[in-house]
Amino acid sequence: MQYKFTSIIYVAISVLALSGCNKYLDVAPKSSIPEEEMFSSETGFRQALTGVYSTIASRALYGDNLSMGFVSALAQNYNTSGTGTTPLFVPTRNYDYSSEQVLAYTKQIWSAGYNGIAAANNIIKFADLNKRILTEEVYQQVLGEAFALRAFLHFELLRMFAPSYSQGANTTAIPYKTAVDHYSVKPSTVEQVLTFALEDLNKAESLLIKSDPIINNTLDRRYKMNYYAVKGIQARIYLYAGNTSDAYKAAKEVVDSGKFPFVSKSSVAAAAGTKDRLFRQELIFAIRNRELKTWAEDQYFTFRASIDYRLTRPDADLRNIYEYNTVGQDDIRYRNLFEDNQGFKFPSKFWQTSTTTIDSLRLDQTVPVVRMSEMRYIIAETAPTAQEALDVLNTVRLARTVLALPSNANNLDRNFIQNEITKEYQKEMYAEGQLFFYYKRLNRNTVPFTPANLVFDPKFYVLPVPQDELEFNPNY
Repeated sequence: MQYKFTSIIYVAISVLALSGCNKYLDVAPKSSIPEEEMFSSETGFRQALTGVYSTIASRALYGDNLSMGFVSALAQNYNTSGTGTTPLFVPTRNYDYSSEQVLAYTKQIWSAGYNGIAAANNIIKFADLNKRILTEEVYQQVLGEAFALRAFLHFELLRMFAPSYSQGANTTAIPYKTAVDHYSVKPSTVEQVLTFALEDLNKAESLLIKSDPIINNTLDRRYKMNYYAVKGIQARIYLYAGNTSDAYKAAKEVVDSGKFPFVSKSSVAAAAGTKDRLFRQELIFAIRNRELKTWAEDQYFTFRASIDYRLTRPDADLRNIYEYNTVGQDDIRYRNLFEDNQGFKFPSKFWQTSTTTIDSLRLDQTVPVVRMSEMRYIIAETAPTAQEALDVLNTVRLARTVLALPSNANNLDRNFIQNEITKEYQKEMYAEGQLFFYYKRLNRNTVPFTPANLVFDPKFYVLPVPQDELEFNPNY
């Protein structure tokens, strides 16, 4: 991994250009800025953080590949059919990891991820060097967000390019990069990467608990790496590492804060221009990309002609996923987050239909990264008692207008509860990218809707490290 640059914003812009996506904020300097000038003011540090968020929001990462696109195709969320144009994600759905398509996606993800990490490292470096120019509160916010972003990006790359903790804790994984330089870094093991990420998140937590405005008021910080986003990612990593006790505590702190209430049914069922397709008030961390329409709506989730489907799923499949014929006939997710055309359903949660142009009021241009419902699922999976797990699951089900699970001896079996959690991930995280990693964490030996001519192999959970990295880094 070679990183040599003169300004953090220059790197962020370069990454976005390479990934084919414009950044979502109007911070667009026309030329590079020397680091000493860039980090000479609070504004410069804020712009540097904006660069990292823009990288995460690019198509290479959560703007597309790690959310609705590539990783959702790996989870078999779509039935990619049609003859009018080349169907989308066919090699991806077939787990053809030697195909040009898959290799291109993995290279984009790797490059953008490590460029974002390099950017975060530069912020950390200069926050300490230039601490005197920042107020204590701003210093804590900037440094806390940077540590958390570094941990978050490393974990995303780990989930993609290394075995799960349960299948290879001591397996060589990815480099954990903590400095901005041109030197290659020896890859750490899966367990080491998780340890380093949690150390960074603990630093972020200690800084943000003293400075993040979200703690003491209702300031909307869901588009920043806020304190509760840090706790949510901690919960995600603890669970990935098999530490159920700490996963439970972290997730419960987020839920118990009361800052991410369930969306109202009326908001979800509203007219197109004001419809809350993403359950926005439930989002703990999200990204915004103003160009989302150009691929989410115009390329992926649309109906061109009867022979040219995009990313669809037959209604019969969705009725099975959402248990329409038993407990889920009124599920607000099935009823409001898909559009029908000739028996095929399109996910519409990323349709861009807002009638306002004011960012703070828009309900679109957004991609979820950490949801409140995921925190409840983590609590259900790690709860000390099966009764608590069942109660937490029912809280989500009732909020989605799904019949509650009865409290009886059969339903208090842990295997039963895990199966119900799986169903909820399939319903809640549709087209958001988290489902593939859920399957991977549990090392499931089947993935629903895998092409009929293909036998799923758990080795498909590990994507290939790009060849450029293998050639550059002699430590592999």
